[in-house]
Amino acid sequence: MNGILWILRTGAPWRDLPERYGKWQSVATRFYRWQKAGVWNQILEHLQAIADEQGKLDWEVHYVDGRVIRAH
Repeated sequence: MNGILWILRTGAPWRDLPERYGKWQSVATRFYRWQKAGVWNQILEHLQAIADEQGKLDWEVHYVDGRVIRAH
């Protein structure tokens, strides 16, 4: 998980993943397998539900927009 988060945070290519996270191929495979299985959507929905229950989510302000893509 930390290797995946490192890639997402830095925007680096998979091949630049530091060795301490394991083989980059294994981490990339796990990421894409989880993507296909819908794991990331489930995590997002769960976190949104928790925040909504705690009153920390204003649906008029907070949303996820996939049209914004960071470019390097």
